Amino acid sequence: MYLPKEFAEDRIPVLHDAMRAIAFGTLVTTGAGGLAASHIPLLLDAEPAPYGMLTGHLARGNPQGRGSQSRGVPAEGVEALAIFLGPHAYVSPSWYPSKHENGKVVPTWNYVAIHAHGTLRFIDDLDWKIAHVTRLTASQETRRASPWAVSDAPPDYITGMAKGITGFALPIAQLYGKWKMSQNRLPADSAGAAEGLSREGNAAVAAIVIDRNVAN
Repeated sequence: MYLPKEFAEDRIPVLHDAMRAIAFGTLVTTGAGGLAASHIPLLLDAEPAPYGMLTGHLARGNPQGRGSQSRGVPAEGVEALAIFLGPHAYVSPSWYPSKHENGKVVPTWNYVAIHAHGTLRFIDDLDWKIAHVTRLTASQETRRASPWAVSDAPPDYITGMAKGITGFALPIAQLYGKWKMSQNRLPADSAGAAEGLSREGNAAVAAIVIDRNVAN
């Protein structure tokens, strides 16, 4: 990831909080067939330090979940990149006061992105997979008034569904965060971007622009 220093975020608690809030990522691997990518929910554990570990699952029919498998057994040692994309929005140059001063402005895109690199370990243990989907479901359901739980479904049905997925763990070896939020603009331009974003309904991005620029 291209990472100019003004956009870099390397505080692990900040990165972890963002990853958990986003919760959905893109898993990218390379293999004999070239690049493969899957868009999946991911769970993050803080251990092992310093960067933690991601866990997830893929459909058994997904070739990415088989890696360079032999006789149906997933290969170990598959290098992977998990990408989390946070709030993002187009930024119009018309929002910058400097546009009216010299006209030397162009459009851009503000965004939050996190890249987690590591080596995949595929898991086909049935108990592990059921525990994983139980935890994954709870992470999304607990805030609901009437949360659904895996235990609400018949056990044999859940067992059958779990047999249809391949689990994986991705200990994070490298972790990079990018908060590209108008930090390279003059303070007045950053404030103008935040105002324009808010006006057009991109409150989440506007709040980050303010946090990263105007409030500091």
